[in-house]
Amino acid sequence: MGVRKFDTKVQHMKYKVLREVARQAWNDTLLENLLDIPQMIVPGKIPTTRCCVYKERAILGERVKMAMGGDKDNPNVIEVVDIACDECPAAGFEVTTSCRGCLAHRCEDACKRGAISFDHNHTAHIDKSKCVECGLCAKVCPYSAIINRKRPCQVACKVKAISINEDNAAAIDNDKCIQCGACVYQCPFGAITDKSYILNVIDIIKKSKENTEYKVYAIVAPSISSQFAYAKLGQVVTGLKELGFYTVIEAALGADMVALSEAKELSEKEFLTSSCCPAFVQYIKSEFPDLLPYVSHNLSPMATLAKYIKSTHDKAKVIFIGPCTAKKAEMQREDVKPYVDSVITFEELQALFDSRDIDITALDEDVLDNASYFGRIFARSGGLSDALAEGLKEQDIDFDLKAIACDGIEECRVALLKKSKNVLDANFIEGMACIGGCIGGAGCLTHGEKNKAEVDKYGQEALEKTIKGATGIL
Repeated sequence: MGVRKFDTKVQHMKYKVLREVARQAWNDTLLENLLDIPQMIVPGKIPTTRCCVYKERAILGERVKMAMGGDKDNPNVIEVVDIACDECPAAGFEVTTSCRGCLAHRCEDACKRGAISFDHNHTAHIDKSKCVECGLCAKVCPYSAIINRKRPCQVACKVKAISINEDNAAAIDNDKCIQCGACVYQCPFGAITDKSYILNVIDIIKKSKENTEYKVYAIVAPSISSQFAYAKLGQVVTGLKELGFYTVIEAALGADMVALSEAKELSEKEFLTSSCCPAFVQYIKSEFPDLLPYVSHNLSPMATLAKYIKSTHDKAKVIFIGPCTAKKAEMQREDVKPYVDSVITFEELQALFDSRDIDITALDEDVLDNASYFGRIFARSGGLSDALAEGLKEQDIDFDLKAIACDGIEECRVALLKKSKNVLDANFIEGMACIGGCIGGAGCLTHGEKNKAEVDKYGQEALEKTIKGATGIL
């Protein structure tokens, strides 16, 4: 692997599949070599943690399908690889060895379903066919001997969209899922993953080389400043152009545009929730539909900038590159589809570089400087609120901003619940589904607190110190 590019071995495995699929696509050999790709990914004997090598090979085959776009009949961009999801312990309440076989049997008295029984040693047992997971037995046990065991994906999913089906595999409720990808990052076996549109991106780039009438624009999220830590940001920009992108533009410039527009909208409506995080917007739609009128009418920075590019370059194709799996769902929305042609994550960009044997550390540095400090800090929690305050200030709008920055979907839920009950002491909700903001997205190469510092440092390096200064170039 050389330098450490990923947080986990699961990410590295996913990357190897993406890299090989991309390599075959560049060479126009994908279909003829499709069945051989698992062997190309892991030459020789495939190591296995499963029951047998045949199952491991079958799982690799399913991962290849996800790298090629997944199940076309499933509208969700997050899917479960069923045959890879069988290694977690059964979820639910269970009795541990801490049970002392006491005489009180409070657990039995608390259970309304008769699911508690005892063996000859007075040790408690739970009949799963009767248990309804109410947790009353666990609450009354004096030894805390009954625990609620949850799978990592269920713990990660704060909107309770994941259950366990009859085959003991994770199942996603598409009506609840907000495509944030938290389950993708936390699954220790990589059994839950996001669909990849990497083939679509390769196809767009290849066609641009055949037909010079249109140019391919890369819009990169500001959180890129905390990624590809083994190279310099300017080398990443050069690498993108080596891949075939015509030019690279910061999504932070779109954030600057949104900050100015959203400041005006807030002053007129007197209360807003942000619209830049598609997972947050989807959460409002599914759980707080009555609050939908308060969602900002501005498109996200990605879509706002893409719309501007296409309004000035009619032959443009726009690819967004960022940390977010939910952006893959956002690009399919009717109000975004005309402007964004495809979305890939930082994980997928790394696979693209390596599929073309591009060593970005050996490249010269290009320049990426299109946005202000305030546009760039959209990448971390609280950044949007700071940018909104600056937008009000620069436009001389007299409005007393009282913003609440929600770091993660649980904090979003609390703020939205308070608003729904008219007890929220704020007039603007900044909603970020991922912990830390975009820097915590599932498609990041690396995650961690240091990413926030890197984003702030990147923001301070911006040549444009005001939002109007940045947007004035348009």
